[in-house]
Amino acid sequence: MAYEVRFCSNCATELQWIVASEDSGEVQRLRCPSCGFTHWGNPTPVLAAVVEGDDGRVLLARNALWQEGVFGLITGFMEAGESPEAGICREVLEETGLRVKALRLLCCSEFLRMNQVLIAYHVRVHGRPEDVKLSPELLEYRWQTAQESLCWPAGTGYALAEWIKQKGFEPRFGAFRPGQNPEPDPAKWPVRRWGEDPRFTVAPVLV
Repeated sequence: MAYEVRFCSNCATELQWIVASEDSGEVQRLRCPSCGFTHWGNPTPVLAAVVEGDDGRVLLARNALWQEGVFGLITGFMEAGESPEAGICREVLEETGLRVKALRLLCCSEFLRMNQVLIAYHVRVHGRPEDVKLSPELLEYRWQTAQESLCWPAGTGYALAEWIKQKGFEPRFGAFRPGQNPEPDPAKWPVRRWGEDPRFTVAPVLV
């Protein structure tokens, strides 16, 4: 269920679409006509983990709200007062019962449909594959090799694909839900480094 901000968090007045001057010029946003509060609607930072065990397999889990047979990465919202690194370690522990022993940044991407920014890490964990203890919001899990894993062409699916690529295998993509285009977005895959990314051109002159 999607929620919309309708009232000012400062004085509870109903928000209105109001044009105001900002650094970039005149911009229309939800603003409070009483106290001047602006609802910026900034993207929410979401953390994701490609959880790899000592045997080289990746841990995928099924959310209780997903249809049977659909598995994804371990994800969660970053909390106030924590770094992304601390946040993903906390999320992995809360969702799987496993402690992270090493981690590295894998990739970052936007998830516009949910107004989120995804920060994905490759993490290595302590424990055996059977030591997983899922949180109540996850129903089941599976461990898969890079060759067995099928990536989804959205959101965290590109993080899994990058992990598979770095393992030396060609990622395979498939639809995450019925009716979804199974092909990856060419603007998001493959993940390009700065020197390889044609979108990095001479910056325009700002006046």
